[in-house]
Amino acid sequence: MEPRAFYVAGRPVHGEGELTVTHPYDGRTVGRTTLATADQVEAAVAAAAGVAAQAAALPAHVRAAALDHVSRRLAERAEEVAALITAENGKPVKWARAEVGRAVSTFRWAAEEARRFSGELQRLDTDPAATGRIALVRRVPRGPVLGIAPFNFPLNLVAHKVAPAIAVGAPIIVKPAPATPLSALLLGEILAETELPEGMFSVLPLPNERAAELVADPRLPVVSFTGSGPVGAAIRRSAPEKHVTLELGGNAAAVICEDWAADEDLTFAAHRIAMFSNYQAGQSCIAVQRVFVHEWLYDGFLPRLVASVQELRVGDPASGLTDVGPLVSEEAAQRVEAWVDEAVVAGATIEVGGRRDGATYPPTVLSGVPADAKVCTEEVFGPVLVVARVTDDRAAFAAVNDSAYGLQAGVFTHRLDVAFEAARVLEVGGVIVGDVPSYRADQMPYGGVKGSGVGREGLRSAMEDYTEPRVMVLTGVAL
Repeated sequence: MEPRAFYVAGRPVHGEGELTVTHPYDGRTVGRTTLATADQVEAAVAAAAGVAAQAAALPAHVRAAALDHVSRRLAERAEEVAALITAENGKPVKWARAEVGRAVSTFRWAAEEARRFSGELQRLDTDPAATGRIALVRRVPRGPVLGIAPFNFPLNLVAHKVAPAIAVGAPIIVKPAPATPLSALLLGEILAETELPEGMFSVLPLPNERAAELVADPRLPVVSFTGSGPVGAAIRRSAPEKHVTLELGGNAAAVICEDWAADEDLTFAAHRIAMFSNYQAGQSCIAVQRVFVHEWLYDGFLPRLVASVQELRVGDPASGLTDVGPLVSEEAAQRVEAWVDEAVVAGATIEVGGRRDGATYPPTVLSGVPADAKVCTEEVFGPVLVVARVTDDRAAFAAVNDSAYGLQAGVFTHRLDVAFEAARVLEVGGVIVGDVPSYRADQMPYGGVKGSGVGREGLRSAMEDYTEPRVMVLTGVAL
């Protein structure tokens, strides 16, 4: 198995040493690449800085054409790419196919936004002293971007850094997660087919400890990081002069409100929560982790939830029938096991699940969990769901807010006033009404508050984060 090339200033290269990628399900080797040398990292950064002015001046049609090309080629190679995601990440192939579809959409949206990212006209003659003046406010790239991506969506979360950078004309250097670099390298291969100028992109496999040198480099004024909270906080502290965007995850909650009482409502909510607490083996920032149920609905809801969880198929992620595959590593599954065991010792009850098999941890539902247990207060990032009773909707909203995180929340209600109250009081970046918090459309603003980060992903939002306003005032204009 020949090592895959990585990309320095748009060109395929090989480095030193070897990075072996293994399948989380069975441990077999699924790919190899090499690690970028110090000289190659320097070449990538120098090329990004050197091409920044040219990139910012690229016509919209050039940027859009490159993005359209990537979208089209991902669609053409969809099955190949999905198989690669499953091999390196372990997610079931049906979810890998969904990830490829989202990446296709992400690049398509970026192409559309690149064509309409035009700025704003402001008339200034609202005061007598500004008669005859008009302002054109445009956004220009802050400079080259460093994108640091996680393992859980090895294609689409890379796309959410690369696509908006190209759309605004900003060079980008991507550091993929060491556990899952292959999808990013394939994306680099497709980007190399475009007519983007040399230096516009680099994809550098590096161990995590070497990311600090890139974060510190003043030639990369924008850092976009998706990953763990402690690492994100360290990045922010180490680069106070840079524009840093952080998507740091959370412990997403769903609320079953008092009016969500019909049998079909409870069954629907149970099915959705069961699926989307486990769909990436729980390794999603907005996987459902906490569920708060109105006390008079609890006894009718919990058996439905347990039954829905038991219906999920756990096994080989290469099978199209599998709903839940392994975690990214056995170490990750051992950590989840330890947290659940700790909760049980503290008084929690395992309603279903709870027995690890290698890197696979089964979908697990816990009840009676103390509020200070790690499975409640931290991000489990595994297929574990905590269910609790609440006295009313407002108590549920308070429980959602009783968290160091605030990414998204799901609120199951039919009442418009309750929906608006939830949107007003919940301390999260997004409220999904009538469904789980795990819903995300790739064009919408996506991000959180508190420990869940700063800034927003979503094409237009990320483009604004990667740019800054520049004003041109025209004088002597008859309006």
